[in-house]
Amino acid sequence: MYAVIKTGGKQYRVAEGDRVQVERLGEPGSDVSLTPVLLVDGDTTLATPAELAGASVSARIVEENRGPKIVGFTYKNKSNNRRRWGHRQTLATIEITGITKG
Repeated sequence: MYAVIKTGGKQYRVAEGDRVQVERLGEPGSDVSLTPVLLVDGDTTLATPAELAGASVSARIVEENRGPKIVGFTYKNKSNNRRRWGHRQTLATIEITGITKG
């Protein structure tokens, strides 16, 4: 059985036992419940909001690390106006422990 969840502005297809990197959710070692669930597929597919009313995905936060460095550069011509900046997003690795249909 698998489910499609939405967290951090992105959608992920997950099954029980999967490890997924998502944006930071909490402290490592804690349990979280992920909602909204957009799709649950097992024996039958649940996709409408009425069918997914009580569906949830439970996960455990395994570790927290940082993503790759993103470098940006902006300038204005003819004026020696330049700016270089960087960003590293904090990510959490979660392990899916259960999918409930609701």
